[in-house]
Amino acid sequence: MLEGVGRARRHLHVALVYNSDTQCAPERPEDRGSTNDLRVMIRHVARALRKVGYRVSVLPLARDLFAFQRRLRRLGPDVVFNQYDDVVHGALYEMRVPALVRMMGFPVTGSPALAIGLTRYKYMTASLLQGVGIRVPPCTQLLERLGDVDRHRWQFPLFVQPAQEHASIGVARDSVVHSKTALRAKVREIIREYRQPVLAQGFLPGREFNVGILGGRRLRVLPLAEVDYSQVPAHIPRILSYAAKWIETAEEYGKTSVTCPAVVEPELAREVSALALRAFRAVGAWGYGRVDIRCDADGRPCVLEVNCNACLEDGHGLARQADRAGISHPRLLQMVVKAAFEGPPYDLDIPMI
Repeated sequence: MLEGVGRARRHLHVALVYNSDTQCAPERPEDRGSTNDLRVMIRHVARALRKVGYRVSVLPLARDLFAFQRRLRRLGPDVVFNQYDDVVHGALYEMRVPALVRMMGFPVTGSPALAIGLTRYKYMTASLLQGVGIRVPPCTQLLERLGDVDRHRWQFPLFVQPAQEHASIGVARDSVVHSKTALRAKVREIIREYRQPVLAQGFLPGREFNVGILGGRRLRVLPLAEVDYSQVPAHIPRILSYAAKWIETAEEYGKTSVTCPAVVEPELAREVSALALRAFRAVGAWGYGRVDIRCDADGRPCVLEVNCNACLEDGHGLARQADRAGISHPRLLQMVVKAAFEGPPYDLDIPMI
């Protein structure tokens, strides 16, 4: 399907794929991470893609990959715009979508399957980054059983979270622990509720940055965004918990803000940007994404996480950073599509289905 590269970009047929599964836990009306909010976002993305002249077919995917495959083949798009996001805890299904799409011979936006799968395993990502000399939080350990708590020597406070989640799922006020007793309680809760291992890392008290990255063969760092915790009350840990990100009625939701562009010294900005680019490339990410970085007590930046296929909702996250760089939302999506035709490098177009 790469013959689409030579066509006029304005006439491309785009299949916009998203997760339409509704067989998940009941949702709270104040939760901005709900499926209703997702559907609204998908409609906005489709509208923005049409603004730049693309023909858009919205293609929902729930649990039937065979039906999805048949419909995608009938549509025969020039490119698949991948907005599939997991709703099942730790299921790691996200990597299946770009893998299947590429096996069918269609270009797909965003990162390849390997990068998406790798970055959902937070401990593996941290280990890889550390192995290539990229700084990560100290005391990074994977706890697969409650007894693993006693196998390590800890320096508190620690930040504790599910090891295979995203979007701050499983991160709450008690995710920052100050004792082995609290650590044990949090590990027990995560293993029982999320049925997956636990990632424990030293809690970093410094500034926190979101680094947006855009592009294919030529990567571009967007204006830095800084998470502002200055209004968060002292009894609430300064972390981006699920409530701080998504629950409109939570105190931390209204008290946590983002400053973009961040007011940051040029030398630190260069260091943060370079670190983010190294991490993005190390995991094999492509097209667009976000690298979350936080500074330790000495002001040294450490990589918390690499987010492949970061949220593209207009006015938020990556789109907000792009806007500060003079890139409109439709133009941002157009650049994401362009990157899909450029790579990833060494990716052969050999349909297997």
